[in-house]
Amino acid sequence: MSAALMTLTGVSRSFGGLKAVQDVSLAVPQGSLTALIGPNGAGKTTLFSLMSGFLIPDSGRIRFDGQDITGRAPDLNARQGLARTFQIVQPFAAQTVRENIAVGAHLREPRRVAALAAAEAVAQRVGLAALLDKPAADLTVAGRKRLELARALATQPKLLLLDEVLAGLNPQEIGEMLPVVRGIAQSGVTVLMIEHVMQAVMNLAQHVWVLAQGQLIAQGTPAEVTANPAVIEAYLGHGTAAKLRRQAAAAATVDVAWPPCSTFRACAAAMARSRCCAASTCMWTRARSSRCWAATAPASRP
Repeated sequence: MSAALMTLTGVSRSFGGLKAVQDVSLAVPQGSLTALIGPNGAGKTTLFSLMSGFLIPDSGRIRFDGQDITGRAPDLNARQGLARTFQIVQPFAAQTVRENIAVGAHLREPRRVAALAAAEAVAQRVGLAALLDKPAADLTVAGRKRLELARALATQPKLLLLDEVLAGLNPQEIGEMLPVVRGIAQSGVTVLMIEHVMQAVMNLAQHVWVLAQGQLIAQGTPAEVTANPAVIEAYLGHGTAAKLRRQAAAAATVDVAWPPCSTFRACAAAMARSRCCAASTCMWTRARSSRCWAATAPASRP
């Protein structure tokens, strides 16, 4: 495995009595495409803010590209090659797509002409070339997500932190964005993504960390973490893993049909109605391979 580009050692952060991040240690390999997942409120975005300098940890150390950057200002981290996107996209609405991307490019290119040229090249990479002269205010949700990605990419990062870059997109838009993210990683940029769209995690990530209630509870390949009982319980509640194992055992004697599971809530509801369920897949939102099982009259499994 490649050397770590970023390492966190015992990082913690509290807000009053709330322990948002608790003693988190991890290492992001250089050149990797990895993911950080977990239920809502797990502390994922807080961890990104600690990594990028928008928050200062109460304890622990953060190293990036051989330097201790604990508590260092975000602009200094950006100059060293650490960039991030945000869940809530806020472009400069009155400016064009080209001008918005150039804001990021100005970190490396002080001259306006050079920054605008760099913006055009970045737009090509994220699929915004045809919209360069369009006002940012006129972009769709998908367009704004691409613009947020482009502005971060224009800073020429070594490590890119993507905070739910696929949130709010429909299945077609998600499918169109996956090659963009993969292409960024293949160009040599190390990518760590927070994502709830498990289709993306399963298709893109080489390694996954799972955060719940501020603590790392699991890590491994996507297949390993989706089958981890602690992860299943973090998403679906205490006792769910054992219940699913019992249901899976019962399934051996029942023929089943496989209706598709399109969302997390639909899957959980299907589980409640079903006599059996695939433990490692039923929990995941929008994963193409996910299926909820509902007991039916005898039929063969596909």
